[in-house]
Amino acid sequence: MLPGNLRHMPKKAAGTPATVLLTAERVAHTLHPYQVSPDAPNYGALVAQALGVAPERLFKTLVADVDGRLVVGVVPVTGELDLKALAQATGGKRAALADRGAAERSSGYVRGGISPLGQRKRLPTVVDDSAATLDLMYVSAGRRGLQVALAPADLIRLTAASVARIRA
Repeated sequence: MLPGNLRHMPKKAAGTPATVLLTAERVAHTLHPYQVSPDAPNYGALVAQALGVAPERLFKTLVADVDGRLVVGVVPVTGELDLKALAQATGGKRAALADRGAAERSSGYVRGGISPLGQRKRLPTVVDDSAATLDLMYVSAGRRGLQVALAPADLIRLTAASVARIRA
């Protein structure tokens, strides 16, 4: 039997911080598991193929260092992150991809599973403008092997993201 003060404690929500956030905010979304090694070449294309979705709908989340501060860029897997454009979009001058350890510590996720949603530390986020042409986009749901599909407007709202062309 549980002590009196623990009997009525709510259960911790299951899932990743990203899926917990989506559920708490009542955002329409669907989860899509897949099996692709995070070290595979052409990882994004392989994930899109495994999910049976157009690669332009699948976005990767990258953490960059812009003038000494971490920022998040969300770009289609069909291209690369334009670091100069990301720096400009966030009011900076120089950008480089963040150290893997810094990205993992800041986000609370591991490489290959970094989601723009539910990050441990809320960072300035920029979503590539190609997302605005889509009704549905896919991003990491917060762990390797799991994507979440949602409306780009919901992702932008929940991350307080700006929108700019940041793909190369």
